[in-house]
Amino acid sequence: MKQLIFLLILLSINFIFGEILIPMDLSQTDHLKSYGIAFQALKEQINVRWLLNYRGGSFLIPDTYGIENLCNIKGVSFEKINSATVAQILSEIEQANMDVVVLEKEPSIAVYTPTNKQPWDDAVTMVLTYAEIDYDTLWDEEVISGKLDDYDWIHLHHEDFTGQYGKFYASFRNASWYKDDVASNEALAQKLGFGKVWKLKHAVAEKIKKYVANGGFLFAMCAATDTFDIALASGNTDICDAVFDGDGIDPDFQKKLDFTKTFAFENFSLKTNPYEYEFSTIDASNYAKLRGAEADYFALFDFSAKYDRVPTMLTQCHTNVVNGFLGQTTSFHKKYVKKSVIILGESPGMEEVKYLHGNYGKGTFTFYGGHDPADYQHKIGDPETVLELHKNSAGYRLILNNVLFPAAKKKKLKT
Repeated sequence: MKQLIFLLILLSINFIFGEILIPMDLSQTDHLKSYGIAFQALKEQINVRWLLNYRGGSFLIPDTYGIENLCNIKGVSFEKINSATVAQILSEIEQANMDVVVLEKEPSIAVYTPTNKQPWDDAVTMVLTYAEIDYDTLWDEEVISGKLDDYDWIHLHHEDFTGQYGKFYASFRNASWYKDDVASNEALAQKLGFGKVWKLKHAVAEKIKKYVANGGFLFAMCAATDTFDIALASGNTDICDAVFDGDGIDPDFQKKLDFTKTFAFENFSLKTNPYEYEFSTIDASNYAKLRGAEADYFALFDFSAKYDRVPTMLTQCHTNVVNGFLGQTTSFHKKYVKKSVIILGESPGMEEVKYLHGNYGKGTFTFYGGHDPADYQHKIGDPETVLELHKNSAGYRLILNNVLFPAAKKKKLKT
């Protein structure tokens, strides 16, 4: 009899408190850790419902003591709601520009990053660590050997795929870290059978392109965005000055660019002067610098949640206006963006794209301009950003949207 009463009590509690709602609007105490909660639920084989456009893109998770306890430990705001409230929310979603996407399995995540990276190097690794989302690291040797196939999603560290060492030659060629970077890259290129570093980097770009074509999800920020496309467009053409590879540039390099091979950009011109801190005409950093921190921002586009689910997932945020931030590649001149690419965020009235997305083969790519969403001008040598001070960063949320969307139930996705 006591067991029957206990069972009835449990059933009653389950009816009253059926789900945990993690709101992602301005009421959330830690937006970034919230993604980690969703990721942990997926690891425990608990499906997560992502409520697109509902309270900033909230998460709905079956009520378990483990998830509730984790929210409390991580300082994430949540609401315990009963089945009647869940039904009311779903009804509201059905009648508005909102939708529900089921997240089923945590994606396997890789970060393409060098072994000698510095603390200031990459916003993605910092936010993955802060949100406590698992990831592996790999570098050129692993990419060339085919290790990419083990992962659903890859982020490109702020790498220079042109073989020009980030074009830091003018300012840092005598710095020990720069010399070490050149030496380690040259040694690895020789080890892998490439006579030049740029040839290795171009080969890595081709491997990543194949990975996307076969269904992989690619995310890149800062210089990894435009230099990736430059590497694809230039192919076997030498675009490196002698200070980088010991010999001259192909005099016909501009004519030999093949824009049919690129993901996002076309009709751009290269800047090969080693003393110019710029790769091509794609980047709009100079215009952002002229505006300054107070006037630099970008706006997220509003998509149809029921028909454009992927762009909607990638733009989930508690605000549609996001503070800008600089990088070696800060944003992209709109005239060089291919018409097939979806613009997710741009600087209003400036013809500058900050955030874009597209399909290639069976996979997708997302490019996000700038270096650190929480630091307007993060310079070499600056200390690492402390994300505990930026746990509600809208700019960082966009990164984590990209981490989660490969977990979505595939038959639900439309682009």
